Amino acid sequence: MIGTFFNVAMILVGSVIGRFLHKGIKPEYQKILTQGLGLAAMVIGINAVVQHMSGSKYPVLFIVSLAVGGLFGQWVNLQSRFDNLVGKFSGGDLAEGLATAILLYCIGSLSILGPIEAALKQDYTFLFTNGMLDGITSIVLASTFGLGIALAAIAVFAWQGSIYAIAFFLQGSINTSMINELTIVGGILILASGLGLLEIKKISVLNLLPSLLIPIIVVPILQLF
Repeated sequence: MIGTFFNVAMILVGSVIGRFLHKGIKPEYQKILTQGLGLAAMVIGINAVVQHMSGSKYPVLFIVSLAVGGLFGQWVNLQSRFDNLVGKFSGGDLAEGLATAILLYCIGSLSILGPIEAALKQDYTFLFTNGMLDGITSIVLASTFGLGIALAAIAVFAWQGSIYAIAFFLQGSINTSMINELTIVGGILILASGLGLLEIKKISVLNLLPSLLIPIIVVPILQLF
């Protein structure tokens, strides 16, 4: 868990630095930073999908995942609950920024493979690298949306900690197929966040978030046949 603690610490440090920058940035500069983040999110999302789609053994699973996960998320109404919770502590676009931050920090090869490598081989290279990248990203995000971006560190700790625990206790539970399918769905969600930041199309990304659970549940079942 050393790598995860480092990753979380870098997000917190980056958020604090970004908060000080946020105080001195004019609205027009914040807008261009948001647009830059939107473009970056779209590129990261598209790259994740393109890179992993060719290795998918279940090319229709991402459609099923988005449909089932989206219906469940809409039923629970995660987006409204999250917006209301964040709105109690901060105004503005923090909810959208925080959702984008969580996706960018959690959905990626380094953030998924890092805890696995740490659990199985005590190799923290991926997590240390990911921590540096997340630290830089958090500076940009916090300079745009404020210190509330630091809350994403909680999600990162829970996400990487869960993967670490599963890999440590059930070494065969996470495999290449699951990572491929998970990354494809995650890439689509990151792309959706980018569209929202660019004000092209407002998508309830958080209501789609349960889609990430479908590959984790379905892939092991499919591999039994």
